[in-house]
Amino acid sequence: MSKGKQDNSKGTKGLTPKWKLALMALKAPMPEMGVTKREHVWKKNKATLWYYPPVEKKYRVPVFIVYSLINQPVILDLGPGMSMIEAFGKEGYEVYLLDFGSPGYEDGETNIDNYILDYIQKGVQRALRHSGAKEITIIGSCIGGTLVAMYAAVADEPIKNLILSAAPVDFSHSPTFDQWAEAIRDDSANFDEFLDAIHIIPAGYVKKGMRLITSPIYYSPYLSLLNKADDAQYVASWRRLNAWTNGHIPLTGAAIKQMMHDWVRHNKLVKDTLYIKDKRASLKNIKSNLLVVTTENENLVPFEMIKPVMNLVSSKDKTYRVLERGHATISITDTLPLYIAEWLPSKSEPIRKGNEF
Repeated sequence: MSKGKQDNSKGTKGLTPKWKLALMALKAPMPEMGVTKREHVWKKNKATLWYYPPVEKKYRVPVFIVYSLINQPVILDLGPGMSMIEAFGKEGYEVYLLDFGSPGYEDGETNIDNYILDYIQKGVQRALRHSGAKEITIIGSCIGGTLVAMYAAVADEPIKNLILSAAPVDFSHSPTFDQWAEAIRDDSANFDEFLDAIHIIPAGYVKKGMRLITSPIYYSPYLSLLNKADDAQYVASWRRLNAWTNGHIPLTGAAIKQMMHDWVRHNKLVKDTLYIKDKRASLKNIKSNLLVVTTENENLVPFEMIKPVMNLVSSKDKTYRVLERGHATISITDTLPLYIAEWLPSKSEPIRKGNEF
């Protein structure tokens, strides 16, 4: 019998039906999320830079993580045994997580350039000062990976390692909303005035848009819950993941405008015509050790949107990995994923015992 599962050995008489257990689970208090020990080391507007100390520091190069603009970064620390951040700490890495927070109407003019220069770059600078490190590893997931790639293309900071996970870079391939994308490219669809007027796309609208791409008819997760409603451990994990799945973040109008113009319409990052404020963001400027990760049968960010970056950077050490799991669930782990565990340690300046400095 698995841990947390009800003992049904006495027969079915008096046994609570699974549908009732599922309903009880949905009404019960939420399991704790984001419980790995941390402290904030920098704040700006709604954003927070969190520091997660390692159990025992074993590497001189810290890890700096940027997640998506539309999802909460708690996916990286859902709970004990479901936390990539916890896994990094157990392996001896100092971890910094940039949480952009939830923008409001007053943040409607915050654009992509602001996120890169005022938040990511400033956050990296603060992490380097806090850790005392000479170099840093940066990990970007989903749209956070796109932002990190853009930042790395203009960065003055010493980025030793760059990991892009399911990060769209080439927007000439649009597997979802292809007709909308084509309309944006030929300027037959222009939403600038609308975005200027509303300033912010509410989280509920972001959720509906993502649901159209991923799961228009959303019931299979509840069938999974019903099937395993007598397994307390599974139920707790399911509720954490379901809460994250439904916990989208608003998007600022200025950021969406810039995405549509610079990314979708003109594909500037790949075409080497992108400027961040007055600085040219050329992927050729990236010389860090590079690890690019995608997943099989990915309908949200297929490999055609990711792999081209391999031929556009100047990195001598670059690796491309295709995983079987979905791009969200690869972060739910109690140990470092093999693709990181094999690639990162030797590139992070291991500390020899008795010779830390």
